[in-house]
Amino acid sequence: MSSQTPAPPPLPAARGPRTEQTHGRPPASEAGRLLILSASMGSGHDTVAAELARRARAAGKEADVVDVLALLPYGLGDGLRGFYQTAVRHCPWVYAGIYDFFLRPGPRPRPSGTPLARLAAGRLLRLVRERRADVVVPVFHLAAQLTGHLRARGTLRIPSAVVVVDFAVHRQWLHPGNDLHLCVTDQAADEVRHALGRPAVTTGPVVSPGFFDAGPGTETGSDASARAGAGAVGWSGRLQGFGGGRPAVLLSAGAWGAGADLAGTARLLTGHGFLPVVLCGRNERLRRALSAVPGVLTPGWVTDMPELLRACAALVDNAAGQTAVQALAASLPVVGYRPLPGHGAEGVRRMAALGVSDHAPDEAALLRCLGRLTADGPERERRTASGRALFREDALTHVVRATAAGGPP
Repeated sequence: MSSQTPAPPPLPAARGPRTEQTHGRPPASEAGRLLILSASMGSGHDTVAAELARRARAAGKEADVVDVLALLPYGLGDGLRGFYQTAVRHCPWVYAGIYDFFLRPGPRPRPSGTPLARLAAGRLLRLVRERRADVVVPVFHLAAQLTGHLRARGTLRIPSAVVVVDFAVHRQWLHPGNDLHLCVTDQAADEVRHALGRPAVTTGPVVSPGFFDAGPGTETGSDASARAGAGAVGWSGRLQGFGGGRPAVLLSAGAWGAGADLAGTARLLTGHGFLPVVLCGRNERLRRALSAVPGVLTPGWVTDMPELLRACAALVDNAAGQTAVQALAASLPVVGYRPLPGHGAEGVRRMAALGVSDHAPDEAALLRCLGRLTADGPERERRTASGRALFREDALTHVVRATAAGGPP
C-alpha cells in the first residue's frame, strides 16, 4: 500500500491479562475491545489500522494494533517484508510473477497463504486471551487468512471483520471462515459475496477526517499556488516560492520510494509547465537523486499530508493505495501512471473503471489528463465529486455491530 501520512504511532506493547473476573462474552452494550491486525508493509496498512484505532478510542472503546508479521516465528515476518520491499523496488517483474501465481483472482487453483499464516496462530490466540478482545479486525490479507482459518476451526471464538483496503480483491483476502468483509467498492463487495457466500459491506476507504476538512488556504485548480499570495505560510507558500506559480503535481512513490522512471516523469512534468513534488517515502537514495533534477521538489517524509494535498493541483499515483484515497478525500484529482505490478496495476485500472480517477498509458495521455484536471471547471469538479462519493459509511460501525451480534449481521 502507498501512503506517507500521518506516520502511524508505534504498535502498542503487549499488556498482561486483565485482573477482573468475567463470565463469557460481555453484554452487547459493553462489547468494544478491538484487536486490529496490521502489517508493516510500507505504511498503508498501518495507516488504516491507526485510523480505526483512533475512531474506536474516540467512541470510548479499547483498541490495540498488532503487526501480524511480528507474530510469525523464526524471523519469517522480517524476511517476508524484506523480500517484498526488494522485489518492488528493484525487480518488480518478480512480484508480478508472484501475484499471478499466488494472488490473481480466477478459477485456476493457486497456493493458499493459510499454511504461512497458521504459524502465527498460537501467538494470536494468546493475544486475544490476554487483551480480552471482542473482535479481531485484519487489515492485511495474511492476517485475514489467519483469522479465517482459526474461525473455521472454532479455535477463535470471537468474530473477525476483515477491512479490505484494496480496490482489487485478490485471493489472499478471501477466506470463508471470516464473519464479515468491509470493502472499498460495491464491485469488491460483490466479488467477496460471490467467492465466499459470506457477508460483505461497502463502506468506502478508511481515511482520517483531516483529509476531508477544508483548512486555511485551501485551493484547487491550476492556479492554486498563485492564489495563495506572497504572505502565505505552509505548503501553499512553499510551493508558490519554489515553483513560481507552476501548478504543483504530486508524484507518489509510497513509503518505500518505489516506482518506474520517476526522474523521467518529473522531467516530463517540469518541461510542460508543472511543478513535480515527489514523495520518496523513506528512500533517501531516491530523494537525493531526484533532488538533482532541476525544478523538482522532494520534501522527504511528510507528516502534514492533508495540507500538502490541498496545496497541489493533482496526484500522479502508481499503487491505488492510501495516498490515492487520501487524495480523493481531499478533492484532489488522481491520475494512475506506470503502476506497480500486481495489485497496484489492478487497483489503478479498477479506480479508472469506476470513474474516480484517470489511467494514463503513456506520456502523451498523462499530459492530456493533467491539462484537463488541473484546470478549474466542470470536468475537475465531476472527477473530484466522484472520488468523494466513494466514502459512504464508518467501517467501525459495522465492526461493532458484528461484535455485538457475535458474528455476521
